[in-house]
Amino acid sequence: MSKLLKNSKLIILFIFIFAFVLRFWNIEKIPPSLNWDEISHGYNAYSILKTAKDEWGEFMPLIFRAYGDYKLPVYIYFTAPSIAVFGLNELGVRFVSIIFGSLAVLFTYFLSKEIFKDKKNKEFIAILATFFVAIEPWTFFISRGAFEANLAFSFVVLGILLFFKSFQNALFLPFSFFFLSLSTWTYNSARVFVPAILVFMFLIYRKNLIYISKTEKSKFFISVAILVFMIIPMFVQLITPVGQARYSKVSIIDEGAINEINELRRVSEYPDFIDRILYNKGTYFVWHFAQNLLSHFEVSYLFTNGGSHYQFSVPGYGLLNKANIVFFYLGLVFVIFSKLKNKYLIIFWLISGTFASSLTRESPHVLRSVTMLPVPMIITSYGLVSSYFFLKEKLILFKKYKVVFVVFYILTFWTFAEEYLRNYFSQYALRYSQAWQYGYKQALDYVKRNYSNYDRIVFTKKYGEPHMFVLFYLKWDPAKYIQDQNLNRFFQSNWWWVDGFDKFVFVNDWQINDKIESNIFVTESKKEIDCSLVKCLLFSSHEIGAVNWNKIDQIKFLDGSVAFEIYEN
Repeated sequence: MSKLLKNSKLIILFIFIFAFVLRFWNIEKIPPSLNWDEISHGYNAYSILKTAKDEWGEFMPLIFRAYGDYKLPVYIYFTAPSIAVFGLNELGVRFVSIIFGSLAVLFTYFLSKEIFKDKKNKEFIAILATFFVAIEPWTFFISRGAFEANLAFSFVVLGILLFFKSFQNALFLPFSFFFLSLSTWTYNSARVFVPAILVFMFLIYRKNLIYISKTEKSKFFISVAILVFMIIPMFVQLITPVGQARYSKVSIIDEGAINEINELRRVSEYPDFIDRILYNKGTYFVWHFAQNLLSHFEVSYLFTNGGSHYQFSVPGYGLLNKANIVFFYLGLVFVIFSKLKNKYLIIFWLISGTFASSLTRESPHVLRSVTMLPVPMIITSYGLVSSYFFLKEKLILFKKYKVVFVVFYILTFWTFAEEYLRNYFSQYALRYSQAWQYGYKQALDYVKRNYSNYDRIVFTKKYGEPHMFVLFYLKWDPAKYIQDQNLNRFFQSNWWWVDGFDKFVFVNDWQINDKIESNIFVTESKKEIDCSLVKCLLFSSHEIGAVNWNKIDQIKFLDGSVAFEIYEN
């Protein structure tokens, strides 16, 4: 163990390089395609780079309208430089996530040493926690996609690390508050978590902050000014319809919840006034919020099945390595009953990290609960190290066979890790390419080669927002797009839809068959596109069976099923 301590810097460097390679390798093919959120991030970053405006012509916005889901700005602004270097492609869009996902590994090492500063085994705990963040499915997976959540997670870890560092040097405090505040402009979950953790840290570390305020007044004033400058505008934006647009689509209290409350009152045998006390929005919210919160700590979520969304985790695999099931829950018990100086921060961070996810219907949610990270890995490391030294001290037999325990654990951990990584890099893309909207790149490669041969190019909307894929893969001039006389977009059902621009037309899948024999397409905005007198190219999701259209090619998902059937008239 003493040798481990002497070589800890070398070990951490190796873990960092290992983490970076894991996140960078084959990034252009796995995940199998850029999804519509990644495409939106990329094209808006490209538009900012070229025109200093977003796709809507807004100058340097603090929130991006995008599809009507209103994306926070930081990931997009951070992506603009990487697109300038690598181009408008997979690496350009995902590079920010790769870098900050790798840096979060380093941040975890230094943060763990701060958290366990009063423990003699802090170096072992920190090294293990760092390794877990490098390789665990949760942190690994979200570092390979252009996820705002991953960037926000990195900022949160860095911000809390610098908060601890400020106790020795107050110069770190303004940077701490800056990165914590920046995370609230990066991902919506941080807008719930950061204010909560800041209030908590102000309370339990108030002596340290009071000391800084008295001895380093200017630095403390600058720190508070940063919070005021960045957090208050966040709250102002949050109470506007634009700021609430995303939450309104995923809130616990929706039309379905109201219907459920009314149904409970209808079938109840209690008097009306009792029904109103028992069944209302408040009781419904509290009950479901509590259920959602607890679900984040279930074995099935953390260790066996993971999340339910194919774009955020590999189906059938937990978010943490199965070899650590016992050590995570043991670690949680050890923390709760320990005399650790920072145990209350660990516990509160773990719980409050679930708040944003618990406020939504789809809970537990891999991305929305990202503010829990890296606490599960830190707790697991603490549980594993504490168990090892406890058994070594208390059991003579264990002391004699401790090498067997270590080897058995390493083999078990690596068996599960290797199985997951092998599945991710080989089978995941093949099975779930459709979830990543695979096929658009291949379709637009065809368009790129044949653009001048057609007067109209028609795309099905089945796979979601085809206009953005056209803009991205054809590297469409943002200024030209904004001023396009054929740009047809409209607001409907709390979403902004695009039915066409330039020579491109986008129609619902079922509308392709509606009047295909007459060579007419009717868009959602009721505009008719007549292909009887012009040359048209059609990308359909299925066989259209029209005699006056010729099938010229098809594009398949990686599992062999059809993504696009390509026709011309």
